[in-house]
Amino acid sequence: MSRAVPNKKKLTSLTVTKLRPIAKPYLVWDSYQRGLALQIQPSGYRSFKLIYRFHNRPRWYHIGAADAIALADARKLAAELMLEVIRGKDPAAERRAARGAGTFAEMASRYVEEYAKKRNKSWQQADHIVRRHLLPAWGALRANTITRADVRSLISKINGPVLANQVLASASALFTWATKQELLANNPCRGVERNATVSRERVLSDSEVPLFWQAFSEAGLPGMALKALLLTGQRPGEVTHMRHDQITDGWWTLPGAPDAERGWPGTKNGATHRVWLPQPVRDIIAGLNYGDDFVFGQPLALDAIMRTIRKRLAVPRATPHDLRRTHGSTITRLGFGREAMNRIQNHREGGIADVYDRHEYSDENKRVMEAVAVHLLALAQGDTAPSNVIGLRKL
Repeated sequence: MSRAVPNKKKLTSLTVTKLRPIAKPYLVWDSYQRGLALQIQPSGYRSFKLIYRFHNRPRWYHIGAADAIALADARKLAAELMLEVIRGKDPAAERRAARGAGTFAEMASRYVEEYAKKRNKSWQQADHIVRRHLLPAWGALRANTITRADVRSLISKINGPVLANQVLASASALFTWATKQELLANNPCRGVERNATVSRERVLSDSEVPLFWQAFSEAGLPGMALKALLLTGQRPGEVTHMRHDQITDGWWTLPGAPDAERGWPGTKNGATHRVWLPQPVRDIIAGLNYGDDFVFGQPLALDAIMRTIRKRLAVPRATPHDLRRTHGSTITRLGFGREAMNRIQNHREGGIADVYDRHEYSDENKRVMEAVAVHLLALAQGDTAPSNVIGLRKL
């Protein structure tokens, strides 16, 4: 079977005007300039196109109407554009970007509304980073004018390697979305090196627990939420969004799916989770009165209060998530094992066991939660050698 032969010839000014339209649009390729083609529409409209491949995908660049630009000028521009393609650029994408991206602030707003809110549960955290660290510097700039040098310059001025990496990641996510939407031709964050960081495995030491516990007692409502976080081991965002109607007979049910109308973010892995609230946590909740919705009133920002407490106590950096890690470490420390920790902290391990093991371990989980609370409270009250608890073995 013969292959179709491209409609190709050396264009002249005469052939450009004499080629006749047919029922469908068609192309005549110029054999003199690679990539240049004349397109004739059924209406008789003729235009010069540059057609090339970028990342193995065809790209069309509209050069201009054939009655507005001479063939010689079309060839010259096509040659210049093909040189840009050889250099690794995508002229068609760059043209779309110049037309559609707008300012960085406008692009960031579109990213949040069109993508982040719908796809990313933690979009508010990333949006906060963008507003605090990127918009002041780039907000008024045309998005397509921001370069890799601009990114490096901004990141180098941020104190703290972890925060700098978070800012870089947030910026890169935004630029990546913009390139996929063809608002930008390139992501200027590509090639910008992340800072080397040490993996944080911070847990509170036995001597720190009473210091933080006392500080939580003095911190008002945020301190009560931090106490509940330490004693339940759940994620900070889940604790601050805890609702009264999720608690029944001492059990807190965390729906897996987010519910924007009710202000519930959903669990990180999307799996509905059930946690026993030990007596000290129930006592904390009973002492609060913030209506029928959120246990701690409106959802709180716990990171700031933890930073304030840590600085006042003059101890190494500690975050709300470190309280969750302290709870999990206490589970294994008391001999209950990593499986119990993963189960209680809603770490999905995957595998066939997740499908077939439907036993909820309610009695065991309740016993673990109460034992951990007893241990941590003993430390908080200054008992440097709280009574040992025999962990659960296979029953």
